[in-house]
Amino acid sequence: MGTVEESFEEEEFVKRKITRRTSFKIQETSSTTKTSTMTTAPAKLYGKDLSEYEELDVDQLLAQLTPEEISILAKEVDPDDNLLPPSQRCSYECTKLPTGPLNRKKLIEHINRQAMETPDQPEVKPFVPGVIRGKKWMPPPQSQLQKDADEQIAIDLGDEYEEALNDATQEEIIDLAAILGFHSMMNQDQYHASLLNKGQPIGMGWDGITKASQPKAFPVDPPNSTNVDNTIQQVSDDDHNLVDLNWNNIKNISDEKFEQLFSALGENTHLETLSLVNVNLNDRTAIKLAEAIEKNNTLRVLNVETNFISPVGIVHLVKALLNQKIIEEFRASNQRSQVLGNKIEMEITKLIEQNPTILRLGLHLEYNDARHRIATHLQRNIDRNMRSLRKSTALATEASFTLGRQQDGSLHIIAQA
Repeated sequence: MGTVEESFEEEEFVKRKITRRTSFKIQETSSTTKTSTMTTAPAKLYGKDLSEYEELDVDQLLAQLTPEEISILAKEVDPDDNLLPPSQRCSYECTKLPTGPLNRKKLIEHINRQAMETPDQPEVKPFVPGVIRGKKWMPPPQSQLQKDADEQIAIDLGDEYEEALNDATQEEIIDLAAILGFHSMMNQDQYHASLLNKGQPIGMGWDGITKASQPKAFPVDPPNSTNVDNTIQQVSDDDHNLVDLNWNNIKNISDEKFEQLFSALGENTHLETLSLVNVNLNDRTAIKLAEAIEKNNTLRVLNVETNFISPVGIVHLVKALLNQKIIEEFRASNQRSQVLGNKIEMEITKLIEQNPTILRLGLHLEYNDARHRIATHLQRNIDRNMRSLRKSTALATEASFTLGRQQDGSLHIIAQA
């Protein structure tokens, strides 16, 4: 706590001087002047100023610790490293040796037997049916304001509206409820029938029980039949027929296959769309993909949704888009970490604002500032693209027609091939 010194003088015949050593010091003398001075002592930690700790070398301090002190320090710190196994990220360390292999059935039987054999704690007052033990809770009496609020309030709608509601049928009431948004009073079939004006389903009235609609069975999508090895060879050979590569939902693709694809992608000049959804991409393969994006100058669409890429890996991919500035659509939502965090979102926002070619971005952003800035920049890129497209179309149209003069001297338009 800082020390406050106040010295003021008043018209008195008594001269007093009071000093408090706890946190304040007050001095009073007889005069007509009042002066106040406040000084704040610097913050300290373990008897030293905080500025002294800024010059310390952390590595030097850790080198002076013994192995026992390092183990104690490691238990107090939770390493935020997803690459470490859970046993090394947990502060609990079991030093007992295993007594044998785990038998789940015997373990559950032992737990149940221990629960049955452990006696219950004796009750102070035994339970007797119908007898209240202790003090019975009584609700407090309601005030007059609460009673008035609980009473039903009558609303005068007017003769015209009351007459219309009294003469309305059940179907008309349901349609009115759908328009007003009373979704809890009807099911999906009644709601959509009211909006589409198809008539209410038979057997479902206003007084009926609201039930969920039966789910519709949709056929299962067929598995992806793309041959991984053949497509890698096509990308390596720069096949002009391979413009769209789709590896979505293909399981058990090894990291070596991804490395072969990404190493060939950097030199490919015909591939325009690459879709790698739900193929278990991780950070190591994502970095290889970012290196390939920096070299490729024909790819337009990149989709890596539903994988195991960390927020830092997504930043690497977004940063790689700035090298060639050729990709127009990038999607990377539904990754291992659903929440990117404020720092990562702001970094992605700054990178997107530097990209003049990106038109569509598929990412889940939590903060409104990042969403608004990215949406504004994408709309600006779309408008710029539309203006350039209209300008190029107008120039092509003007270049295809020229003026000519016939033998009689009149002008006519000549179309050029």
